[in-house]
Amino acid sequence: MSKKCDLTGTGVMSGNNVSHANNRTRRRFMPNLHVVSLLSETLNKVFKLKICSKTLRSIEHNGGLDSYLENTSSKNLTQEAQSIKKAIAKQKAAN
Repeated sequence: MSKKCDLTGTGVMSGNNVSHANNRTRRRFMPNLHVVSLLSETLNKVFKLKICSKTLRSIEHNGGLDSYLENTSSKNLTQEAQSIKKAIAKQKAAN
């Protein structure tokens, strides 16, 4: 299982631990991932996704999964998120 956000693709970053003596050793910055169930109101379907807390705050700020995906550019989303976005757009066009 990779440590990557299912919606935005945010993954592990690397950097340095810097001691008081200015010695540098490599380290990894892990994303703050949580498994959450998000409801798509348009599709009436629940998606169980592993997303980082920053993405979860963005979803809540935009008012839900549907509006978050509408307002986010497709180039900033993963393939799975793009497929959900297309299904939502298709359902809205049909209604």
